[in-house]
Amino acid sequence: MPADPLPPHVLATRQRVGARIRDAREDRGLSQETLAHSVGLDRRTVGRVELATHATTLDTLARLADALGVPLADLVRDDG
Repeated sequence: MPADPLPPHVLATRQRVGARIRDAREDRGLSQETLAHSVGLDRRTVGRVELATHATTLDTLARLADALGVPLADLVRDDG
């Protein structure tokens, strides 16, 4: 991982994606633990993704989108 701080737009994207995951999870009445278990992650990892403190992979985002029943594109779209 680079030693330099993340550019602001990267952090903003990470925050937007995390918020969408959290909103979708809550809309479905799922706990972080239930969602994490369904995709083979630790609950803390889901929490870090939602809070944008964890860089995640496209594979993990795709698994989360699938478990939430939303298109991956909806999680990562740029509303800018």
